[in-house]
Amino acid sequence: MASYTRRARNTAGAAESSAASTRGPRRSTRTATSHRRNNGSVKKTGASGSHKSKKKNGKNGKPVKHRVLKWTLGIIGGLIGAALLAGIGLFVYLYATTEIPQPEKFALAEKTTVYYADGTTEIGSYAEQNRDIISCESLPDYVGQAIVASEDRTFYSNSGIDLKGIARAFITNVTTGTRQGGSTITQQYAERYYMGETTSYIGKAREAVLAIKIAQTESKDEVLCNYMNTIYLGRNSYGIQAAAQAYFDKDANDLTLSEAAMLAGIIPAPSTWDPAVNEEMAQQRFERVLSIMQEDGYITSTEASEASTFPTVVDNTQQNIYQGSNGYLLTMVQRELINAEAFTQEDLDTGGYKIVTTIDKTKQDIMQTVGDTRPEDMPESIQVGGIAVDPDTGAVVSVYAGSDYLTQQLNNCDQAVFEPGSTMKPFALLGAAQEGVNFSTLFNGNSHQHFSGITDEVNNALENDWGNIDLYQATANSVNTVFMAINEKLTPQRTAEIAHEAGITGEIDEDSPYNVLGINAITVWDLAQGHTTIANDGVKNTLHMVASVQDSDGNDLYNAPAENEQVFDSNDCALVQKAMQGTTSYGTAAGVSTLLGRPVAGKSGTANDENAASFVGYTPNLLNVWAIWNPDENGNPQVVPEFAGYGVSSTGYPSHLFSEYMSQALEGMEVEQFTTATDDGKIGGSDGTWGLGTSVAQQQQQAQEQQEAQEEAQRQAEEEAQRQAEEEAQRQAAELAAQCAANPSYSTECPNYPTSGDGGDGGDGEDSNTTPGENNGGSSSGTGGSSSSGGN
Repeated sequence: MASYTRRARNTAGAAESSAASTRGPRRSTRTATSHRRNNGSVKKTGASGSHKSKKKNGKNGKPVKHRVLKWTLGIIGGLIGAALLAGIGLFVYLYATTEIPQPEKFALAEKTTVYYADGTTEIGSYAEQNRDIISCESLPDYVGQAIVASEDRTFYSNSGIDLKGIARAFITNVTTGTRQGGSTITQQYAERYYMGETTSYIGKAREAVLAIKIAQTESKDEVLCNYMNTIYLGRNSYGIQAAAQAYFDKDANDLTLSEAAMLAGIIPAPSTWDPAVNEEMAQQRFERVLSIMQEDGYITSTEASEASTFPTVVDNTQQNIYQGSNGYLLTMVQRELINAEAFTQEDLDTGGYKIVTTIDKTKQDIMQTVGDTRPEDMPESIQVGGIAVDPDTGAVVSVYAGSDYLTQQLNNCDQAVFEPGSTMKPFALLGAAQEGVNFSTLFNGNSHQHFSGITDEVNNALENDWGNIDLYQATANSVNTVFMAINEKLTPQRTAEIAHEAGITGEIDEDSPYNVLGINAITVWDLAQGHTTIANDGVKNTLHMVASVQDSDGNDLYNAPAENEQVFDSNDCALVQKAMQGTTSYGTAAGVSTLLGRPVAGKSGTANDENAASFVGYTPNLLNVWAIWNPDENGNPQVVPEFAGYGVSSTGYPSHLFSEYMSQALEGMEVEQFTTATDDGKIGGSDGTWGLGTSVAQQQQQAQEQQEAQEEAQRQAEEEAQRQAEEEAQRQAAELAAQCAANPSYSTECPNYPTSGDGGDGGDGEDSNTTPGENNGGSSSGTGGSSSSGGN
């Protein structure tokens, strides 16, 4: 293995020895002089010497001030001594009890595996097969020298620890309250791959002891080589070989001096200081390493100058496990856990965890197929994003972030933004409900209207005039002028507040009256978060993709957040849901509810200048959002052209995607009904000034109420007449039955009314159907005749 000792080490050692021999006599001279002075008979005294003897003394004749000082110093000295003894005792104990691990026992990083919601079907893994152990003998000397210059300048002279560094870190910890390390390369090696990361004092003490023992059993070159083979360098790479391939697409033994300096510079924070993430910081660290290497004698000034050009790194591409939608899912899971401050990037890459997501494999496959299936004439530049969520929990069950992560890393679900258009209107509608506005209040739905705060007139789609319509009709048909009027009364600030309270994190212009028309770009994820809260009857749950994280022993390390925060009134949200159901039955997405065979709430959205289109829809048990937009080569929005018979209108392609996905995803799921809404607000709002107020609207409402009252009265009258008729019929039937019982001949309707052959006026039976002798005197008695007839 190549040695990484300094070129100038022998020369420097000789110089230090020479200086030491020169300094020795000078110290001896000063000592001799001091000795003579201390033993001389002449002492200098000032004129004031006689006054010092007049100071107040204690009982033993010594000044009190001196005694107090002596006591104080004694106490402090005792405490310091006790602390030193305790520290020495702890060191001795740790040194005696800390076992030196064999090099092959150092734990290598375990891959973390990510699963679908079933907990058994694998999506992918982190840090899989990305550590290549190499022989350091083939490495150029400057590779190890650069790492020493960056991480531990005293590496070749320290005993595994750097006392100055530890003292400096201790002072910083005490004075700032932080936990800072003073770790050498040997300590880092011991910490990362034997003890695990630690910043506690006891942990650092044990780490230091282990470092000392490692330094006693392994040569400096062995320690440095093992360190280089195991250190994490970002881009899912462990060791110098994997890092060389990840950043420069070459083997480590082919690294140039500048490339080695760049890699060494980013060791403390490789993911953050990756040149692709923060080129400025990577450049600063690179220059620092070269400067130290020259200062410490590893390279000459000429070599430093020749290597001063910052190297170019390759694109950060991942393994094939990131191909297709898997790459999006894996990176989204990473971001969620890191943003939650539950794990670091390195934790996920080395921890050997089992991560179970909320992604339903069947629904994910459906969504990916629906998103990938593009009409032949659909321009390549048009982007598609989608998401599906369980409204009850906020669990994301599927996403469409793009067709292939390896060809496009920008995530169309939670990174790329678009203008949501009219899908923002329900948040203003919710505000109207909060203000006590009855949704039957009439508003002017015509185009060519003016509103405060803007100079241009506002029009509806296709400049349609809808006349005086209520909020149910305005929502179903997405009438701009009605919602501009709502926003004028509610204020744009309140509309933005409601959207943020629902969970939208993107910026919304609080000063623009147009914010109700969705002029501020947000992500598909953000839009779904806001609507999920309304769909869940006002209960907000943060959208999430991670259900749980366990370690290799099955211990729970993380579980999905369960907020269940009631941020809106449930009945207000139910009113919004009711209004949005008109969209899918007779509005801009008419027929969707019939197609799915269940109640569906929905809202279409077309961005200003027709540069994006979107659709939000949901049943009580599944919410789905789709959006399309058309960025130019610089990412700027441009018009979505007509394709496959679909214009930019949201009644087109996004609602088509919604229907395609939901018709398959809802198979086997129970048909659920929305919460029943009670529209108990007042016409025109509590102050009577919303919409057309209580004038025309009130008159029409009163007329409608009168008509309904008349219809109800008529219905009740008809029911009463029917009841009386039935009672009369029953009375008459009872009276007839009584009369017939008393006299069967009372009426022909009597069930036992006698027939003509049973007559009581004699007769010889010639007119009867009986033969002579059958009647046996029956002609003399009507009763006898009746009896012989059988009572039928």
